[in-house]
Order: sequence, then C-alpha cells, then structure tokens
Amino acid sequence: MTGKQFYDWQTSGGTDDVMRMVDCLERADVAWCAIGGVAVNHWAQQTMVTQDVDFVVAAESIGRAVSLLEEAGFRSERFEWSVNFKGHSAVSIQLSTEDFYKDFPSRAVAADVNGILLRVASLEDTLKGKIKAWSEPGRRQSKRLKDLTDIARLVEAHPRLRDMLPDELKKQIQNPERT
Repeated sequence: MTGKQFYDWQTSGGTDDVMRMVDCLERADVAWCAIGGVAVNHWAQQTMVTQDVDFVVAAESIGRAVSLLEEAGFRSERFEWSVNFKGHSAVSIQLSTEDFYKDFPSRAVAADVNGILLRVASLEDTLKGKIKAWSEPGRRQSKRLKDLTDIARLVEAHPRLRDMLPDELKKQIQNPERT
C-alpha cells in the first residue's frame, strides 16, 4: 500500500479533497503552505496519521482563497481565527487567518507528504507554529500533548531545533544527541 493509498483509506477519500485544494491554490498562483501536523509529517522521520489539513495563505489572499475553494465545491464555515472547509471526505481543511502565520507562505518549501505534492511551512516555521499551539492556555490537554509529541518528533529529526525551544519545553524534550 502506498502512502497515498493509506492516507486515502484513513480519511475516507481525503486524497481527492487535499489534491483539489492544492490544485485550486496552485492554479490561482496563491502563496500558501500547509502548517501543523501535515508540515510536521514532512519534516519528521516518520509520519503520523492526521485527518486535519491546516494551511495559511498570504494575508491579502484570504478572501480569494476562500472563494476559490467554495467554487471548487468545498463548504465553508467561518470562525474568529479560521475558515474551515469540508469536502467529500473525512478530511477537515482549515485556513488559519491569524497574523502569526502571515509570513509563512513566503518561506514555504515544496514537499511530498503521503504521496501528495504540496507546499509546507519551513522547518523553523513549523516548529514555531507548534510551539505557539502548545503554548495556548485554553487548548485542550489532548491537543497540547499532540503538539508536544510533534515538537519532540521535529527535534529528534533535527536536533539543532532544540536551541529554539523555550526553557519550559527544553525540560520536557530530551536532547536527542544524548539518547
């Protein structure tokens, strides 16, 4: 089974939704990138299943990206810090509208994640995004623990990232060069 087939099985046909999203943004030449678990999967040594695809676009392209995805058949729901999209599968696609991520697309890199070609946040931006998510005080414990795991996965694959961690995280993330 290929990575794409496995992802498709795990997401009830999510490959098509993700590829439609990528196609919409790429054809329109929108600056964008995946963040969160999808980006972590690119940079970590081993992938973990995720049914969420979090992404950002350049701030001036948010309205255009929403229109493009709606025209492509995605249903949208707007929230204070995001616009969530639903296609035909179990995949949840979320466009973050937070200012924190506004420069991420300018540093994005091409990636193959689960056999799907897309853009992901740079390694450093991926870590910064995960640290931000982990640091949010109102975040559910289960989400914070997943963020902590993602941070550990990034540091294990790229030990130099440990220097970027706040002290509180350094206490929780082992130095991979010592293990």
